[in-house]
Amino acid sequence: MRLISLCPSNTEKLAYLGLTDSLVAVDDYSDWPDSIGNLPRLGPDLNIDMDRVEALKPDLVVASLSVPGMERNVAALVERNIPHVVYNPHSLEEIGQCLHDLAKRTGTSTEAMKVVDTYYALLNDYKERAQGLTRKRLYWEWWPKPVFTPGGTNWLTEISALAGGENVYADEMIPSVKTDWDEVLTRDPDHICLAWVGIASDKVKPELLLKRPNWSELRAMKEGNLHILEEPLYCRPSPRLLLGLKKLAALLHPTVFPADDGLDPLFDHQ
Repeated sequence: MRLISLCPSNTEKLAYLGLTDSLVAVDDYSDWPDSIGNLPRLGPDLNIDMDRVEALKPDLVVASLSVPGMERNVAALVERNIPHVVYNPHSLEEIGQCLHDLAKRTGTSTEAMKVVDTYYALLNDYKERAQGLTRKRLYWEWWPKPVFTPGGTNWLTEISALAGGENVYADEMIPSVKTDWDEVLTRDPDHICLAWVGIASDKVKPELLLKRPNWSELRAMKEGNLHILEEPLYCRPSPRLLLGLKKLAALLHPTVFPADDGLDPLFDHQ
């Protein structure tokens, strides 16, 4: 099949299923795995060049609604009658469902389902190991101003629990919460996890947090539990969240979740 991906998380889903050789083009922001480096680029995910998409005559375009504004891509695909599927998962279970669906659509269900089974097995393994642990309270920051943080129906709330933690905004039953500095103060987390959407780790400026009124009094700041995390491993609804889970779990509970637990090869073989 001739496949096109219009966003990084979908490119990663295809790679996890071993379908990178079928890709004929991707969006500008797809950056994993390395094997896609020479593929034609179709523009940023919010401004895809649909003329080029149509000219490539894909058998299937894998589109997304994970970011506001992507609706334009879907409308254009429908208007041009280009074969496509649209994903918008918010939970780890929904990501697994997308993988299953993608495997069926690409005719690779037998082989790919083994990979999907591994995905679920790893989630179950972490769930069992996290039982009985003292939960570390986590504040996730997706964007600094205005402040956005994942809510209770987001995959990062699940990732937090599987790593032996608890999202301090888990009680807000929406995928993303707009909050403010004062509200975070009242929740007083044990750890602060910075994963600013679309911003590379080396561009994140943790010193900005010290300029926020009274943030120096936060438990996490006093105890030095401020973490700059790799945005691609936490902010994209793809199986690579498992690698983010592995790193977070080892950070919070190193004696229960060793840093070297054999997870990397599942992602480095592509």
